[in-house]
Amino acid sequence: MNIEARLPLVPLRDMVVFPSTMAPFVVGRKASILALEATLSTTEKRIFLATQKDPKIDDPTTDEIYHVGVIATVVQNLKLPNQNVKVMVEGLQRARIVSHAETEGFVAVDVEPIDSAYPLTPEVNEYIQKILETFEQYARMSHHLAFEGVMSTLKVEDPDRFADTLASHLLITTVEKQQLLETASPYERLQKLQDFLEIEIDKINLDKRINSKVKKQMERAQKEYYLNEKIKAIHQELGRKDDRTDEVEELKQKIETAGMPKEAKEKALQELKRLETMPGVSAEATVSRNYIEWLVAVPWKKSSKENKDIERAEQILNDDHYGLEKIKERILEFLAVRQLVKGSKGTILCFAGPPGVGKTSLAKSIAKSTGREFVRLSLGGVRDEAEVRGHRRTYIGAFPGQIIQRMKKAGTVNPVFLLDEVDKMAMDFRGDPSAALLEVLDPEQNHAFVDHYLDVEYDLSRVMFIATANVSHTIPAPLRDRMEIIQLSGYTHVEKLHIAKQFLVTKQLAEQGLDPSKISMTDDGISEIVEFYTREAGVRNLEREIGSVFRKVARAVLKSGGEYAVEIDAAKVREFLGKPKFRSHKREERSEIGVATGLAWTEVGGELLSTEVALTRGKGSLTLTGKLGDVMQESARAALTYVRSRSEAFGVEAEFLDKVDIHIHVPEGAIPKDGPSAGITMATSLLSAVTRIPIHRDVAMTGEITLRGKVLPIGGLKEKVLAASRGGIKRVIVPKENERDLDDIPADVRETMEFHLVESMDEVVAIALDGTIAPVVGAKQKLPEPAKTVDGGGTLTH
Repeated sequence: MNIEARLPLVPLRDMVVFPSTMAPFVVGRKASILALEATLSTTEKRIFLATQKDPKIDDPTTDEIYHVGVIATVVQNLKLPNQNVKVMVEGLQRARIVSHAETEGFVAVDVEPIDSAYPLTPEVNEYIQKILETFEQYARMSHHLAFEGVMSTLKVEDPDRFADTLASHLLITTVEKQQLLETASPYERLQKLQDFLEIEIDKINLDKRINSKVKKQMERAQKEYYLNEKIKAIHQELGRKDDRTDEVEELKQKIETAGMPKEAKEKALQELKRLETMPGVSAEATVSRNYIEWLVAVPWKKSSKENKDIERAEQILNDDHYGLEKIKERILEFLAVRQLVKGSKGTILCFAGPPGVGKTSLAKSIAKSTGREFVRLSLGGVRDEAEVRGHRRTYIGAFPGQIIQRMKKAGTVNPVFLLDEVDKMAMDFRGDPSAALLEVLDPEQNHAFVDHYLDVEYDLSRVMFIATANVSHTIPAPLRDRMEIIQLSGYTHVEKLHIAKQFLVTKQLAEQGLDPSKISMTDDGISEIVEFYTREAGVRNLEREIGSVFRKVARAVLKSGGEYAVEIDAAKVREFLGKPKFRSHKREERSEIGVATGLAWTEVGGELLSTEVALTRGKGSLTLTGKLGDVMQESARAALTYVRSRSEAFGVEAEFLDKVDIHIHVPEGAIPKDGPSAGITMATSLLSAVTRIPIHRDVAMTGEITLRGKVLPIGGLKEKVLAASRGGIKRVIVPKENERDLDDIPADVRETMEFHLVESMDEVVAIALDGTIAPVVGAKQKLPEPAKTVDGGGTLTH
């Protein structure tokens, strides 16, 4: 190992000195000045220069200095007025620190020179020429290099010296220069230099392309600005106004005539003033222009002239809809109040009912009867609060909410505003739209509704809001509290018949291109479709089936050459539509033991529901089948407990019920059933089974039972009674407390039926059973026997 004599160490900041190159720098740190003075005191003036790893450190240790540096001689030195020393050094040879020692305030190091000699072969010479060409390209592209002077220094035949000289002139980082210094092989250094040059050339090309694009954009913008200013000056000289001035004046005129309140007008004029000072092509100008256009487009004072003629409004409602008397009455009440009270608050109604019963079309009829504009907003699936309140203008592409957008579409301040499917809103991380609707639907607050985009108060108090929902229990309670909910039940058989005659048949004849004078449908034909081909609360499927019949008629018309005429009755309906899709529930053919006819409510109307009870030898267990819900199962247990508690009064010993298993079944087991209204039906079936007395086949019943035999009220009485009427039932047992609901039943049905209002099971038993129950004390009841026939072959069901 060839160790040089100990040399003073001077750490360098942000620079690397290469062998065979000259480099000036200023020495200012105390330790460095002492090391320099020690160097200058020698004859050879040799010093070791090494780069700091972190240039921010003022007093680095040897571990914070790269160990590979350069042995150099001090060529010149000049002491500056501030005590710093400016020196010029010449690099001699690479070297590596072997050891170090601190002497007289500075660090001295023992170094080992690094041999970097390399022969100049033809391949190396060719590679050097290639690098020279690349460097020439780089130097010409980076204008801050003294190209000619650098090229003269590179005309050397030593690859080692060439690589070091070239490295010293490249504008690369200190770390990259240190890597070149630590690379002993000149050939490897040449390869790294080639890579560095190519990367730097790519950077310069990229910068030039970017600068060129930026320059073109700036030139275009300056050109447009200059031409716009020139056009403006020409128009001023000619006494004309330019398009920009016309636009501002037009917006100002619209603001003045819009009828805005003071706050909104001030905000619009302020925004217009800002718009005047903006360049017409700027993005901010577009945002301001859109905002002002929305402010002037929303109606502030224009209103529809209301129709206050109650008789005409009633005529329109009757022409458009059959039935719905309660709703029509509520609308006419509203019109009457509007005549008596000026400036009354807007009304907020909610129509709740199954699909297809006419909720949306009824809202349109209300708008027509009141003479107001009609707008509709579907809320189904809406889960973003901004859909109601809008987005703030700070967002790109912001718009007002759907409330303001629909008000703009209406063009008046007092439209009928339909909020469709209000029960199907959702909520997520973007907010709760139902909460945003609270302000809209509150008559005490909606006179000052604030949309996030408009950011001014807007009066919704004159709007007539109508919401629709299939069910009301999914509507949030605070929102439900703000609306007057009007329940729409499904249409009855008679109502569907009238709706089809008045509306659907005529509509479908027109849609299928048929002549009403040649093609008609009888009441029997319509009833056939209602009863056997549809099962719904509304009339949508009824309309589809009527349309299907008329399409087949249309085909027959074309085949016959246009001379085809037909009156479509029940038989023709079956011919056109094929086999019935549903079966009709009728009363039992004979009075039977253990079989009672109950009444059930469904969304598509009422139904007859038979309840069967069978007794078998066993240990007193109860079996319930027919896909019964929890409430219905509890009603069955309550009925059984009631019968057990009154067994002796019914002529049955208590021990008898402990020796039989009871099976209660409600047919059509695939259909879920629930509710308490089958309580008296199951109790009557049980009594019939244990007393062996048949139940009248022309009696249907509904009512909830208690353990003491009390009969409690139920719901859906209108639909249930209509189902009984369709099934041929003439007598219906209903709870006494439901007497008030009999008025809802159509008069023609009421007149043909006999209603028994009861308060206890004793009354039910007296009416329903085809025989009298005699209490038998001391006699034992026989266990059930196999089925036997009575009345000429009828089988009794146990």
